[in-house]
Amino acid sequence: MDAETTVTELTLERAPEVVRLCRRALDLPEDATEAEPLVTTLWVRAEADRTVRVFGAYRAGELIGVLICSLADGDGRTGHVDLVAVEPRQRRQGVGRALLGHAEQALAELGAVEVLLAGNPPHYAWPGVDVRYTPAVCLALALGYTQDRTAWNMTVDLSYDGSPALRSTEAAETRLAGQGVTVRRAEPADLPALAAFSRVTFGGSWDAELAGSLGRPDAGCHLAERDGELLGFAAYGSARPSWFGPMGTAPAAEGSGIGGVLLRRCLADQRAAGIETAQIGWVGPVPFYSRSAGARIERVFFLYRRSLDSA
Repeated sequence: MDAETTVTELTLERAPEVVRLCRRALDLPEDATEAEPLVTTLWVRAEADRTVRVFGAYRAGELIGVLICSLADGDGRTGHVDLVAVEPRQRRQGVGRALLGHAEQALAELGAVEVLLAGNPPHYAWPGVDVRYTPAVCLALALGYTQDRTAWNMTVDLSYDGSPALRSTEAAETRLAGQGVTVRRAEPADLPALAAFSRVTFGGSWDAELAGSLGRPDAGCHLAERDGELLGFAAYGSARPSWFGPMGTAPAAEGSGIGGVLLRRCLADQRAAGIETAQIGWVGPVPFYSRSAGARIERVFFLYRRSLDSA
């Protein structure tokens, strides 16, 4: 790295400067456009729940690179690199390497024994490194990180009225009503019941994401219930305005059509907010989303890890 470049830890007062850099340095337009909510999620909101460290690289007083890292929730032995962004004209000059070095040292001092280049739920922006961020992939390999998983998002086109994702749910909701099922928008007062349902049914990994989808701008949640018993939910906007998820349907209600209704109600909200392309993040059931909303696999991510003992 150029001797004139310095790396320093940043405080929240620098967040607007970090946002401006990310708008320039995130190569994919869908990421650059959401730079502000990304930084808010990974730094401001995440800091309320876990240890977050942020480092900036400066040259001649200008911020040319930034890295956000954190400890895994409930696991002080695993560190995550949540974001790395380097000014395009300053790449291949050791800036990313220096930032990662500072992050690894900071995470080790906090007790981490390994570092993942992977999303740290519930406050994450990507599952891992998008394969189109080629410089980041090259940096991970150069520093000895090994790829251990692949993840993908599905893209939903909301740009035109005839999109399969925007099919009316009215007939399906009428059918469900005949079975005693009510579908409605969730309110903040529903959060305790939603969190309890999520914990019991799906293992409790979505509490914070549900909390982030209720009562916040550019976010929301819909639920289905019968006689006061929750049967399913779908949420959006917890991490990023354009992202859908999480969602879940009780096993006893699978095949009822509830999931498709909840999904399309959320997508309709996102379309009404001006979003033309929604992302279903870290997808599991590909056939369901393809069938229910015409979603297609598009963004692919490599997830990397490295033991700090070998660093």
